[in-house]
Amino acid sequence: MAELTLEDIEFIKIMATSDATILQAGMNEATRRRLDEQIGVILREYYHENTTFSGTKRTKEFQKAGITEDHGKAAIACARRLGIDIS
Repeated sequence: MAELTLEDIEFIKIMATSDATILQAGMNEATRRRLDEQIGVILREYYHENTTFSGTKRTKEFQKAGITEDHGKAAIACARRLGIDIS
C-alpha cells in the first residue's frame, strides 16, 4: 500500500475541487504518469475499501489529512474523467 504524502494530499484536494477539463488541458506527461502510478493507486484503494467494506486504513488517512468523504468521491470522479481506472 502506497504511503500518503503531502503532495498526494494536495493532488487529491485539487482533483476534488477542480474541473477535470481544466486539469486535463494543463496536464503534461509527468503529471499524467504520477496520477496513473501514485494517485490512481491511492484512490483505487480508497474506492475498494469503501465499496467492499474491507478496512479503514485509507479512510482514516484521508480523514487525518482533512479529506472528507465528499472530497474522496469528487477526486474519484475527476480521476475517472481524466481516464484513470479506479474500479
